[in-house]
Amino acid sequence: MALIRDIAQVCKSKNAGPFELTIDVVFADDATFERVRASGVLGPALFARLYGVAEADVLFTPYPAGRAFKATLPRLVPAGEIGDTDVYGAQQHAPLLEVDIPP
Repeated sequence: MALIRDIAQVCKSKNAGPFELTIDVVFADDATFERVRASGVLGPALFARLYGVAEADVLFTPYPAGRAFKATLPRLVPAGEIGDTDVYGAQQHAPLLEVDIPP
């Protein structure tokens, strides 16, 4: 097994407007990207589970040309609203860092 934090070149999050969050996971080479894609681990179900949203609300896009995966999902608290702990959405990728990808 390999953790996303050990095999991804980039794993980042950011606001996609005040009500949505975008998470990008980018790999350095085609082989690693294809290995992750073939595993089926990264997908709407994973993001729904990690972020407490409905799977149907996760827009998940593999982008082979960029060796990347992008997920856009609703924020549980709008950016800047009372109770928001990350107004820019820049720290929301952290749960992904511990995800295991099988060999």
